[in-house]
Amino acid sequence: MSSALLAIGRRRTTAERRRDREREIIQATRELFDERGTIDAQIDDIAKRVGINKALIYRHFAGKEELFALTLVDYLGELDQRLVEVDAPRRAPLNRLRALSEVFVDYCLEYPAFADCAMSLLRRTGEELFGEITEPVMTKLGTAMASALDRISVILKAGQRAGAFAAADTDYLANHLYTQTLGAMHMARMGLIVSRETPDAGVVHPVVHQADIQTVRTTAITATLATAVGLDALTAKTSPAKAPAAKTSAAKKPAVAPSPAAAPSPAAVRAAKAGVAAKTSARSTSTRRSTSRKAGEKS
Repeated sequence: MSSALLAIGRRRTTAERRRDREREIIQATRELFDERGTIDAQIDDIAKRVGINKALIYRHFAGKEELFALTLVDYLGELDQRLVEVDAPRRAPLNRLRALSEVFVDYCLEYPAFADCAMSLLRRTGEELFGEITEPVMTKLGTAMASALDRISVILKAGQRAGAFAAADTDYLANHLYTQTLGAMHMARMGLIVSRETPDAGVVHPVVHQADIQTVRTTAITATLATAVGLDALTAKTSPAKAPAAKTSAAKKPAVAPSPAAAPSPAAVRAAKAGVAAKTSARSTSTRRSTSRKAGEKS
């Protein structure tokens, strides 16, 4: 065998080893994300999990942000596969959108680190992302996002053709629904609701409650459907001037009431409650201390 062929073989083997090592690092990053969350997953810990020196990670990735982006690509690929499994093109667009929304919400609840990782990238401007992440990795991230978002866009277009959804830019709306749902899931991640306490001697105090995971889930799915239906359709159903027309339309084609959102998977509920439990314990301690101080002031 010529020296040229041997050199090509060595280069190919080196490239394959590099790809294998990158996959190992990404897998270790995701494992730590799922175990500890994105904040507590440090580069040192990732290197130890893989069994390499910390410096070697920076030979494969431009920085922590790039590694996080590729880990998000891994999450998005898994999410997209779940979306494919539940989508049924012959179903009504509203039911198709509900099914995909339920999968998306439950995935966020099952893997809170996915929502954290996605939100951390959304907090950056496009210019900042391109400054921290190389173009090939940005292409991988964009491709992974586009695959999942396009499934939503296709359903939105089908709903518009059927007259079920309001006219809108479906690509923009798909991105909006993605971001909107991530925001709602961050509320579930925090597990907190803030309200205003009844004034006591003219002093107003905020009250912190525990967020109900099922309520957050149902609201997020309902918000997705309501956004797709659009304000015009909602106004038409409640406006007295348009009530007769709505009845005539209903007589021609009976309306189908949306079915309630399916219950989240046990894994999603366990993952969400585990994240809330620690926060609730800390908040309870703080509330007891606040109550004790008030009692001392009154006495």
